[in-house]
Amino acid sequence: MPATPPTPPTPPTRCPCLSGETYAACCGPLHAGTATAATAEQLMRSRYSAFAVGDAAYLRATWHPSTRPADLDLDPEVRWSRLDVLATSGGGPFDRAGTVEFRAHHRHPTGSLHEVSRFTREGGRWLYVDGVTG
Repeated sequence: MPATPPTPPTPPTRCPCLSGETYAACCGPLHAGTATAATAEQLMRSRYSAFAVGDAAYLRATWHPSTRPADLDLDPEVRWSRLDVLATSGGGPFDRAGTVEFRAHHRHPTGSLHEVSRFTREGGRWLYVDGVTG
């Protein structure tokens, strides 16, 4: 089945990551490839937004090659509605690794995902390595 093209919000729509910025000023440039995440938290937020807008290509591009799945099919039925960043460790502009704990809520089906994600910075780019859910 061919991948459904992402449907990014149009300005001035609020960014799905709930940073308080518009999509065009926040995660949009990262998804478009015109900017890169400066921190592990920014990458995590942009990955959440990619799930929210259905951008599987961005998710694959920001996934570390050692743990990246061969295929990534997003469930179009899941409607992501809120992101709560609970804690961060490392992951700053000069760090090589970091973790971000978050809870991502979805409306259909109703529920949430709680994860502590690990990130690494290689070649000046932050990449998602893996996460522990619970």
